[in-house]
Amino acid sequence: MSTASEKVLLPCIHVAEGDIPPRVLVCGDPARAERISRRFEHPVCLAQNREYWTYSGVYQGVPVAVTSHGVGCGGAAIAFESLWRAGARAVIRVGTCGGMQPEVTAGSLVIATAACREEGVTEKMIPLSYPAVSDGETVAALSQAARDRGIAVHKGIVLTQALFYPGFLESTVKLYARAGVKAMENEAASLLVVSSLHGVKAGAILAVDAPAFELVGVDGYSQTAGGANVAQAVEDGIDIALDALIRIPLS
Repeated sequence: MSTASEKVLLPCIHVAEGDIPPRVLVCGDPARAERISRRFEHPVCLAQNREYWTYSGVYQGVPVAVTSHGVGCGGAAIAFESLWRAGARAVIRVGTCGGMQPEVTAGSLVIATAACREEGVTEKMIPLSYPAVSDGETVAALSQAARDRGIAVHKGIVLTQALFYPGFLESTVKLYARAGVKAMENEAASLLVVSSLHGVKAGAILAVDAPAFELVGVDGYSQTAGGANVAQAVEDGIDIALDALIRIPLS
């Protein structure tokens, strides 16, 4: 029998309301969340359940946290909604993506200004006419943090897709590429929509690991071709995101 002093854990992420500081990074891979936590002072593991691993700590004197959300918007949306309920007020996604423009090559970084909602989840929350847009102050903080570190970045719209491998239906990726969309990934749209609905400031910075394979074909796609350049871009993206996270005004 539970007592009044016991915390009620939120579904799936297994943290309680009030456990999360206002500033949070999110990423797909639980192992990456653990690696990010090593950049914190006094890191503490708050929970490890399914794909949702959460760590808190301090970065440059500011309380922060990191949570992994797995692959795809269905599970990720659970994490983003739960993080808001647990105390998050500024959230930056750090992850990887496929480049969709000739200049967005493996080892590049992309700051998402908005996301195309092709993930099949957020349309169940609110009509598709509601945009998935990054918070302006978050984009500005990410851009300034990149400049301060002397790291070049691309900025623009990304495509959030439900699919990873293409199926039998014709893909829309080439259409979006013609429209100038910078990159394709699997979770940003749900972060931006959930965050906007709750007044949470959110954005994303993504390391390009290869061209989107719907542009080059599955046989021409390789996440390892970029080698050290991609690995460095992932680390640079994390550094930029942490620097930006502590600069975002919460009021």
